[in-house]
Amino acid sequence: MTNPIQAITPLPTRSQVPREQTWDIEALFATPQAWEAEAQALPKAVETLSQYQGTLSQSPQHLLGYLSAADEVQLRLIRLTSYASMSASVDGTDAVAAARHDQASGIAAQFKAVTAFAAPELLATDESKLHAWLDMPEFKNQKVRVSRILRNKPYVRSAEVEELLGAVQAPFASERSIHPALANMDMDFGSVGGQKITQGNIDALLSSNDREVRREAWEHYADAHLALKHAQAAMYATNVRQNVFLARARHYPDAITASLAPDNIPTEVVTTLLNSYRAHTPVWHQYWQVRREWLGLAELREYDVKAPLVPAQTISYEQAVDWICEGMAPLGAAYVDDMRRGLTTERWADYAENAGKRQGAYSNGGGRVKPYIFMTWNGTIGSYSTLAHEIGHSMHSLLSSREHPFSVPRYTLFHAEVASNFNQAMSRQNLLKKAREANDTDFEVAIIEEALSNFHRYFFIMPTLAAFELECYRRIEAGRLLSAPDLIALTADLLQEGYDSGVSIDKQRSGILWAEFSTHLYANFYAYQYATGISAAHQLLAQFEADPAAAQVHYLQFLKSGGSLDPIDALRAAGVDMLSPEPVQATFKVLNGYVTRLKELLKLRQK
Repeated sequence: MTNPIQAITPLPTRSQVPREQTWDIEALFATPQAWEAEAQALPKAVETLSQYQGTLSQSPQHLLGYLSAADEVQLRLIRLTSYASMSASVDGTDAVAAARHDQASGIAAQFKAVTAFAAPELLATDESKLHAWLDMPEFKNQKVRVSRILRNKPYVRSAEVEELLGAVQAPFASERSIHPALANMDMDFGSVGGQKITQGNIDALLSSNDREVRREAWEHYADAHLALKHAQAAMYATNVRQNVFLARARHYPDAITASLAPDNIPTEVVTTLLNSYRAHTPVWHQYWQVRREWLGLAELREYDVKAPLVPAQTISYEQAVDWICEGMAPLGAAYVDDMRRGLTTERWADYAENAGKRQGAYSNGGGRVKPYIFMTWNGTIGSYSTLAHEIGHSMHSLLSSREHPFSVPRYTLFHAEVASNFNQAMSRQNLLKKAREANDTDFEVAIIEEALSNFHRYFFIMPTLAAFELECYRRIEAGRLLSAPDLIALTADLLQEGYDSGVSIDKQRSGILWAEFSTHLYANFYAYQYATGISAAHQLLAQFEADPAAAQVHYLQFLKSGGSLDPIDALRAAGVDMLSPEPVQATFKVLNGYVTRLKELLKLRQK
């Protein structure tokens, strides 16, 4: 008898999801009409900034007037673009939201073009005069930003060239907007067991107890990307060439320096990370062996990497909020109270699953209105981990914006990944303690799995993507081409280094990983910062064992410093030296501890 075909349960539309599971986007603009009105008014405000051209060196009042006016316009622009991008994220099928996003991007490009005169004009001003102005009390909140412009003087071009470089930002962003359209709207990932595969549920399917479900989901997801491999390779190669062009236009020696130098991050930070990763791959090789034995498999495949070692628990959003708030108690009641309100009554988080919602998770600073979290809740411990990660970003935004006015630069991505990973690590530590005190082996294994899954993403996948990215840029800078077969082969080879003989890979499906993570790769030299972030976070967490009171002060001060200090300096002030290999090495030691404990629990289970 033929089995009946199971009906595929359709996802709810955006209008059908409960309001409490969506973010309070109305805090930015009460209605779409209010946004439209601002979108009509803002270009005129942007144009008024051009009246300052040629005046910045005339007097401190002229300079301060321009900086204050530009701040006001830019803050309005951030709120406008936040609303547009957030609306597009939650429903990629909403053509009106997509049009708003394009419109906002155009205004952002206009702002860059109109204000392009400022940096060259500042740099042409007598430095002794400019530094004297910056020492005036009224420049207190502008000093950091202007000082950083002066620091990058060798790479700032003439006003005419800067205007052109600002104007090309919008057309250069085109391939970055094509990818989300492909991945979230045009790709069909098929279905598994009557359930449609989406960007929102792929992680849950790959964590299924049923190996066939995992295999089919992994293969369908990879095959959908492989079907468009040539288009995606052309888009990514275009992105790399554009960034190489911009680096050369500004006279940087290479694209990685162009990406890191503005934040005063030495390129050695990336090479030290990659060298340390390669030196510690045997820790990963041990883990694959333990995982294979625990699952009782003759061969471990990539679709087994997230297979649950113990029965999965269904976790509610409310339970996760409680766990996170309890785990972060060492940071003080004020921190926890802000966090709980944000995750509940103030509706920072958009966690509903609906048709058209894009993949991934992120935190948006919200233009200093309130921080926002984008994710899809699927009831797994992975969702808890994602929420812990993103609320770390949001609390960073909240505390730093309270401490500094908008004129002080926002924290960098390098800063940001420390805060998010710290929240995960501290919250996890508390859950492990609870599991051991209760002698709840299954719960302890589940938390260790969450930790190892997090390490797999940030200390395995991200270093792999960072090595991939660095090699792609080197090839383009050397005048070589990037084709789909080249990118697939490069990715497969890099994955094989980490998997060794512990995981059997499918070179085509495994090698298309770069396309599945291309959102990260389009953010130029971003992936490595997940690995440096998790390293710094674990060193900061270790301080709480020796002196909790001092550690609390150091960590909260790191958050509050925002972008007032360069990331390397901010971490050094908190007791972490990212120019040393020690944070990366120490974090691999933590990873090894998880693997060792899992081995011990496996032996106990086998008795």
